Amino acid sequence: MGLDLDACIETLYQKQLLAESLLREICEKTKELLMRESNVVHIKAPVTVVGDIHGRTDGHVVKGQLFFQEKKDTLLTNTLPASLYRQYYDLIEIFQIGGYCPSTNYLFLGKWTETSQTRAPERDYVDRGLSSVETISLLTCLKLRYPDRVQLVRGNHESRAVTQTYGFYTECMRKYGSAQVWQYFTDMFDFLTLSVVIDNSIFCVHGGMAVTVDTLYRSDQDFGPVPSKILMSRFSIEIPHEGAMADLVWSDPDPDKEDFAVSPRYVATLGAYIIVSFPMYSTIDAQIGILPDTSSFRRGAGYTFGSQVVKKFLEVNGMQHILRAHQLCMEGYQVLYEDRLSTVWSAPNYCYRCGNMASILEVGAHSERFFNVFDAAPVNERTIANGAGANGMAQGAVKTVPTHFVKPLGDT
Repeated sequence: MGLDLDACIETLYQKQLLAESLLREICEKTKELLMRESNVVHIKAPVTVVGDIHGRTDGHVVKGQLFFQEKKDTLLTNTLPASLYRQYYDLIEIFQIGGYCPSTNYLFLGKWTETSQTRAPERDYVDRGLSSVETISLLTCLKLRYPDRVQLVRGNHESRAVTQTYGFYTECMRKYGSAQVWQYFTDMFDFLTLSVVIDNSIFCVHGGMAVTVDTLYRSDQDFGPVPSKILMSRFSIEIPHEGAMADLVWSDPDPDKEDFAVSPRYVATLGAYIIVSFPMYSTIDAQIGILPDTSSFRRGAGYTFGSQVVKKFLEVNGMQHILRAHQLCMEGYQVLYEDRLSTVWSAPNYCYRCGNMASILEVGAHSERFFNVFDAAPVNERTIANGAGANGMAQGAVKTVPTHFVKPLGDT
């Protein structure tokens, strides 16, 4: 019997784990699919763009039980408390706001696997956001089931080193009893595309600009009159510490600069692990215990880039806008450089500490952009009124979403 993706998706919508054997087959088939995609995937609007959706739980120690069936080919039931599934619920809530697949086209800009560690009052370490397996399983199944309607871009957390540091490895071990599922997914991450171009006018990437990528290679193949490619091999490659791939997944815009500069996202290597410091959010780092010893700093992770970098890239490549994720935005999104670059952040109340809003971005048929801004919802409030995600608003507008969602923010 062949792989029944509809049954797998329905199982995941019911918050149940898929069996290890199923995930192995799903990841292998997804790799075959991704191998046919370019480093720059061209798609057409309308499409709804989702930023980071990781790392949101109650932030305290909860001891749960995991019950496994004896047969590995059966479904595994996870009985952890619902409060630990906020990351998964955030994804489901995004579907409720923007529409479910395949009715809505989706572009996910990476970073779906953070199950990082938080420091409890008694100074023990516990995983937080224990739903990365369910989240990435669902996204992978949707990509395989609707390959032309779901796009997955690789982010800085879709790597072996970072997923070991931030707990995805531990979560896989805890739920499946071995590292095999972690291996299936991290091998698949090596085949994810690095960027997407919407209607030849909007360049989408997880992090930002790369020092060595200012002109996209153009040919007459694949898509439309001016398809573009990034000339590098991404297959079966772990994200390196430096170079174009590292820049694309790690770099950040700096509104106070015009050119490139070394990023303040310092990277330290401790054995097989990579520890990252975010100076702009140092209080959060201290709380979740990821600040490394400064003596082990290697170099900046990626670069910061300014207004002239963005302007030149868009002019050279004949595009209008750059869309990226990667950075916490307190208002759920940020628009910079005279509306040439936007950041979309889709994890509300990040780490249960930040109190931030979240958003998804709808790109309309004529490249118009609408932000759906929302707040963190309680677990028992998951019903979204009809009409969310409707089109017909002015350029750059921010929509009001019913029930627990907040009033719209003003233009950035």
